[in-house]
Amino acid sequence: MTHELAQARDIRPWQDASLPVDDRVDALMAAMTLDEKLAQLYGVWVGASDDGGDDVAPHQHAMDDHIDLDQLLPAGLGQLTRQFGTAPIDAATGALSLMRTQERIVAAGRFGIPALAHEECLAGFAAWGATAYPVPLSWGATFDPALVERMSRRIGEDMRSVGVHQGLAPVLDVVRDARWGRVEETIGEDPYLVGTIGTAYVRGLEASGIVATLKHFVGYSASKGGRNLAPVSVGPRELADVLLPPFEMAVREGGVRSVMNAYTDLDGVPTAADRTLLTELLRETWGFDGTVVADYFTVAFLKLLHGTAGSWGEAAAAALEAGIDVELPTVKTFGEPLRRAVEAGVVAESTVDTALRRVLRQKADLGLLDADWSPVPPTLEGSDLDDIDALRGRIDLDSPENRALAARLAEEAVVLVKNDGTLPLAASGPRTIAVIGPNADDPYAMLGCYSFPAHVVVQHPGIAMGIEIPTLLEAVRAEFPGSDIRHAVGTSVDGGETEGLADAAALAASADVVILALGDRAGLFGRGTSGEGCDVEALDLPGAQQRLVDTVLATGTPTVVTLLTGRPYALGRAVTDAAAIVQAFFAGEEGAPAIAGILSGRVNPSGRLPVSIPATPGSQPTTYLAAPLARANGVSNVDPTAAFPFGHGLGYATFEWLSFTCDDQESGVDGEATVRLRLRNSGDRAGTEVVQLYLHDPVASVVRPVQRLVGYARAELAPGEEAEVHFTVPADLASFTGLAGHRIVEPGEIVLSAGRSSADLPFAHTVRLTGRTRRVDHTRRLHPEVAIVRGSR
Repeated sequence: MTHELAQARDIRPWQDASLPVDDRVDALMAAMTLDEKLAQLYGVWVGASDDGGDDVAPHQHAMDDHIDLDQLLPAGLGQLTRQFGTAPIDAATGALSLMRTQERIVAAGRFGIPALAHEECLAGFAAWGATAYPVPLSWGATFDPALVERMSRRIGEDMRSVGVHQGLAPVLDVVRDARWGRVEETIGEDPYLVGTIGTAYVRGLEASGIVATLKHFVGYSASKGGRNLAPVSVGPRELADVLLPPFEMAVREGGVRSVMNAYTDLDGVPTAADRTLLTELLRETWGFDGTVVADYFTVAFLKLLHGTAGSWGEAAAAALEAGIDVELPTVKTFGEPLRRAVEAGVVAESTVDTALRRVLRQKADLGLLDADWSPVPPTLEGSDLDDIDALRGRIDLDSPENRALAARLAEEAVVLVKNDGTLPLAASGPRTIAVIGPNADDPYAMLGCYSFPAHVVVQHPGIAMGIEIPTLLEAVRAEFPGSDIRHAVGTSVDGGETEGLADAAALAASADVVILALGDRAGLFGRGTSGEGCDVEALDLPGAQQRLVDTVLATGTPTVVTLLTGRPYALGRAVTDAAAIVQAFFAGEEGAPAIAGILSGRVNPSGRLPVSIPATPGSQPTTYLAAPLARANGVSNVDPTAAFPFGHGLGYATFEWLSFTCDDQESGVDGEATVRLRLRNSGDRAGTEVVQLYLHDPVASVVRPVQRLVGYARAELAPGEEAEVHFTVPADLASFTGLAGHRIVEPGEIVLSAGRSSADLPFAHTVRLTGRTRRVDHTRRLHPEVAIVRGSR
């Protein structure tokens, strides 16, 4: 529509899509009162506590003031919180309800501006009946950004189809302490893996039209003692070189349009009130121009938990001035308290305008200001919207295409950690298989804390899960129809019962092979063994599960320890005595068939550990990103060496690593070097080798980790096929934060190593960087160039 036609139709300037966005926003802001401006800076959470269930966010009910929509809506509304993700509702019913709510919002305000609707999407669209994909820790295990991008695009398409605009994912926190309950929500313990996989997720979600939201910016995963919301005391180097790079990569390369702050404080400064992070770094240095949304209740937490604000108005002022644009999930401080602060001159109205401009620009980009905007979501177009009964069940958020993609992700994510040759099991199947353990026959064992069933359905007894999730026992029965499959629980996940151990041992002794299904139960705030607020003091298997392991192993029957967890655990004698160890990090609705396929050999495993598996339960916090003195040494009796290191994983194909050559023995501090690994599939079946490239800086002006991942490639080879994997490594990848606090590339030797894991590095080449110390910034190169050249020499 041309501007002249818009004028002829009496369309107001902000509704005129033919005008530049800034002109539309300027016109709208000029017409708004202070109350109307503020209304765009907060959301409401309708019905969040109406069912009397437990909190789905920390302090939810403590923060619940009565919301009178009739009183609020004439001023407008910025966001709607989790219309699908609060209670189990049919997708079509939810879409219709959201549509009616939007109609009400548009009709009530002077400007007809719809709200922006957001939902959780950490492991799929968090709605009843939507596909439950593997959790982010499983995404990391795939080392496959392209596949993760396909998944996130499907998630976004499902969300857009029912009228949602924003997804609160991905989590880009780097694991620093595996005792932290939210490890399952992370992608791993390496910043490059987290950054590449997380950025791929962002690209897919944004390509679908959904606003992706990076969280939790920044430092949340480095809390003291691994406790949720605990203070963070990282130094500036750890912050700059470990915790910030994934966010920087997603901002620079992902096209992300929103960021969510962390709950925690960094060295005494709550992130929600930290202008150096939310404005100076994120916006002024990195150039981010989207919205910063508050993690749920985090603005109010400045008063309630942190004690840095004496009133709700002070909390609002501190957050707004730091760079938070939108208060979520509901209005507490950005309404009346902020209005009073502006009227009293405590907060300049220009500060409100700065946040408002970003919010309105985003709404304009989403089409929410357009004159022809319609509240009818794509899935309801052409339907009889008055016939609710006819609408129910007509929207499928768990399509066969979704399930196939969930299966592919699960198959690539499951890690074969150990195998003495027992796996794969014989094609005809063992005569008798004992499936033992608390997670053997529980569909929830496949789901993380932010899956809709584990997050919401569990609070509604009698309500179906909404999706079909085979248990491992069911999947094993389907995979081995000719075997006699027997089952015993042995003990619960975390109850500590030992009465069933004798029966489990008897069943194990009578079987040809045991599949021992152990692990976690995802939950919220102590109601599970993994998930938000479910932190642990040590990395022992929960409850009496280690007793069950020892009891079963003592029978001598070959035992496949199968872990369905949200974090890594110390496994005791299973490390040496189990026939095989299979690790699945909450692999989603198709996780059980994926595991069963790996047991049978139908699936050739290619997953790699995104987090190390510890040798002992008490050696935390530690990750593979360790400096020399953080590794095993003669000055401490504590050995933190992992039982199985970051990047480790086995498969059923046999790969020979033939040679590793380096084109460049020397490079300038602004140059690059190319290394080439030649490998061959020398086995009799196709498989995938995950080639990992690590960088070691033997002498630096500050302490550096001994090894650091800087690149990787999935090489899929047929039997007998050869390939050469090329990594062209820019010197920028050797950069770090130097003594003066700037990012630099120093001259001197660096070592590039090709590895099967962070501890299995069969090949290495030294490259000398020449020249003077070079300062680099956020425009530096972040990746090696990677190519896989197939064919024999």
